Amino acid sequence: MHFVTGGAYNGKTKWVKQFYGLNTEGLWLSGYQNDQPDFRDFQKDIVVLQGIDAWIGQDVNIMDVESIQKKWKEILDGWRIWEKEESGRTCVVIGSDLSKGIVPIEKKNRQWRDACGWIFQDVASISTRVDIIWYGINQRIK
Repeated sequence: MHFVTGGAYNGKTKWVKQFYGLNTEGLWLSGYQNDQPDFRDFQKDIVVLQGIDAWIGQDVNIMDVESIQKKWKEILDGWRIWEKEESGRTCVVIGSDLSKGIVPIEKKNRQWRDACGWIFQDVASISTRVDIIWYGINQRIK
């Protein structure tokens, strides 16, 4: 698993496409497009889960933070199993860093920010590679 994070509109998508040489190859699921991050029946070697922060934001509206963490642990475990089923498979998780700036006043926004932080820690811990992208430039931290 490869986790890519950084600020919003800082070039994460472009960097991932360049790094993996993706055009139309692979599978690209987007939380921003309301795709579902389901791992069943995919035949490509690279799967990109873009906008994990958006999926988490949707979950905050209907679930408590502990349930969200449990849900994402199960989703990520599924993708890890998918990766290991065949050599050469990679799941790339892209998420915008929400931890910078002023802590939101509204409770749901604070829960979203907190849930993203905890889930991003989980993603980073199971990933074999982690990159932060700022202004289109990557910094590999794992």
